[in-house]
Amino acid sequence: MPSLVLDAAGQPRRVVKIVRPLTTIGSAEENDVRIDKAGLEPTHAQIAREPDGYWITGMTRDMTVNGRREKKKKLADADIIRIGDATLSWQAVDLEHSSPPTPVASSPSRPAGSADHAGKTREVVTAYQRLHEFSDKLHNNATTTALVETILDSVVELTGADKGFLVLMDAEGRPEVRAARQIDKANLEVAEVSDSILRRVFETKQPLVVADALRDEAFNASASVVNLKLLSVMCCPLLDRGELLGAIYVGNNRVAHVFDPVALEVMSVFASQASLLLSQQKRLDELQQAKLALEEQVEDLRFGTVVGACDSMKELYKRIRKVATTDISVLITGETGTGKELVAREIHAHSRRTKGPFVVINCGAIPEALLESELFGHVRGAFTGAIATKQGRFQAAGGGTLFLDEIGELPLALQVKLLRALQEHVVIKVGDNRPERVDIRVLAATNRVLETEIAEGRFREDLYYRLNVVNLHLPPLRDRDEDLVIIAKYLLTLAVREQSSAVRGFSKSCLAAMRAYRWPGNIRQLENRIKKAVVLTDRTLLSAEDMDLRPEDVEEILPLSEARMRWEARYISEVLERNGGNRTQTARDLGVDPRTIFRHLAKKDSPIPPETGEVGAELDDGSPERP
Repeated sequence: MPSLVLDAAGQPRRVVKIVRPLTTIGSAEENDVRIDKAGLEPTHAQIAREPDGYWITGMTRDMTVNGRREKKKKLADADIIRIGDATLSWQAVDLEHSSPPTPVASSPSRPAGSADHAGKTREVVTAYQRLHEFSDKLHNNATTTALVETILDSVVELTGADKGFLVLMDAEGRPEVRAARQIDKANLEVAEVSDSILRRVFETKQPLVVADALRDEAFNASASVVNLKLLSVMCCPLLDRGELLGAIYVGNNRVAHVFDPVALEVMSVFASQASLLLSQQKRLDELQQAKLALEEQVEDLRFGTVVGACDSMKELYKRIRKVATTDISVLITGETGTGKELVAREIHAHSRRTKGPFVVINCGAIPEALLESELFGHVRGAFTGAIATKQGRFQAAGGGTLFLDEIGELPLALQVKLLRALQEHVVIKVGDNRPERVDIRVLAATNRVLETEIAEGRFREDLYYRLNVVNLHLPPLRDRDEDLVIIAKYLLTLAVREQSSAVRGFSKSCLAAMRAYRWPGNIRQLENRIKKAVVLTDRTLLSAEDMDLRPEDVEEILPLSEARMRWEARYISEVLERNGGNRTQTARDLGVDPRTIFRHLAKKDSPIPPETGEVGAELDDGSPERP
C-alpha cells in the first residue's frame, strides 16, 4: 500500500496511507489528507488510482513534482511533491510494514496475487465503513437531497469514477436525471449519460459494467457514447419490490477499464440503500398526497367545524349562511350527540356578532334553584350564599350570542321570565327590581320534541314560537351513511394529532362494521370510540374490536321489503309522537287512510290510546273512528 510522508513547517512529520481510489489533499476538514497552516487551498490536489498506477492532479497551479511545475503527473517511488509550504514524499510501499525484498517464489506463506486480494478486501471494508456513515446520517433525519448526494459522492469516490448520476423515472415512466455529482463533490450542470446504456439496464433490471464504451461492439455505434466520448461506465438499477425506480450511473471518461467486480459490489450495496431511501420517500410522498387530498375533500364537505356531504347537511349549510347574518332566533333540534352546539358556534362565527362573546348555558345541568341566578344574575344578599353581586349569562353575552342548550329541560316557572327577556331584551337580577337592557342574540337547542312537550304541558307554546323562528334540524348519524367515513377519518386525524399516535386509518372490516352500526350516541359516541381506540390500540389500522363493535351490535341486513316495513313503522311512530298521539292528524300528514295508523298501533301489542286533540273526529271514509 503506497504512502505519503508529510513535512510542513511547524507540524510533526507524519505518514498517511493511501487506501482510497481517490485521495484529496487540502486545508478543508473534509479532505482525506488535511494540511493546516501551510498556505494550501481548501482542495489543493488529488491522487487518483488508475489502471497504470497513481496520478496526482493539482487543483491550482501551485504544485511541483521533483522541482518541476506540474498539472498532472504519474507518481513514482520517492517522488517529491511541493504544494504551498508543505513537502510530500511519495512512497510506493507501506513504510510501517516494509521489509527487505524477498522473492515471491521463495515465500510459501505469501502466494502470488495475495497483495492484490488484500487491497480489494480493504476497498470493500472501506466501502462498508462509508455505508455505516451513511446509515448514521439516515438515522439523523438528513434530507433526501443530502442523502442522495452522499450516496453519489461515496459511489464516485469508492469506485474510481470521476462523475456520478442519479436517474429516476418520472410520472410517465421516462428517465430523468435528478442529481449529478463530480469527483470534487460539486454538482454537474450537464448530464453526461448514455441513453443506450441506461435503456439496457432498464430493460434487463441488471447492473452493467462497460470497460471501454468507445470500443464495445454493443454501444460504440450509440450517438450518446460517441458524442460524449465515453470510456468506463457502470450502471446499477434501483428496484423496489421488482418495480424500477431508476438507476445509479457512474463513469470515468479519462481511463478505460476502471471498474472491476469489487467496484460493482460496492455500487450494488449503495444502490440497495438508495432504493430503500427512495422507496421510503415515495411512500411518504404518497401518504402526504393522500392526506392533502383528504383534507381538501373534508374542506369541500364542511362548514367550519361541521363536517358532512349528504343532501340534508348541504341544505343545513345553506340555512346557516342565511340565518347567520341576522339576529333572528334559531332553534336547533336533533338527537343527543349530533353536533347542535357546533352549529350554534358556526352561526355565531358567521354573524356580525363574531367578535362578541359566545356564552353557553346547559339548562339541564344546573339545579333549578340556581338556574335563575345563572341566567339573570343576582345581587348581594339575594339568598343565602349570595355574598356579592354577580352577572348572569344574559349580561355576560352582551354584544354576542347566548346559547341555551337543552332548552326543553327549563322549568316552567323560568320559561315565563325567559320569554319576557327575549321579548323585551331586559333582565332583572334575582333580589333586584331594576331592569337591565341586554344586547344579545339567543340560540337554543334541544333533543326533545317540543311539540309533544307542549301537548303534555311541560313547555310553553308562546316561548316555543319565540325561540323557533327558524328551525335547524340535525339528522342522526345513522341517516348520514355517506358522511360516516368522512367524519370518522376527520375525527381520527384530530385524535392521532392530539395523542401523537402511529395509527394511520381504519381496516376495511372496521369501516363495514361502522356503517352497519346505528350509533345511538351519534357523532359524540363515534368521537369517544375513536379517541379510546387510538389510545389503547397497538395496531396502525383500527379494527372493529378496537372500536368496540361486536357482531351482535351491528344491525342485521334485512330483505328490502322487511326493511321498508320497519322504517315505515318507525316513521309513523315518530310522526304520531310529534302530533301528540293524534291519529287523524298523523294520517293527514302522511297522506294515508286513518286505518293504516290504527293497524300500526294494533301491531305494537299495546292498548290503543284514545284519540287526542280531536276526540270524536270522523274518519276519512265517513264512518266514526273506533275508540
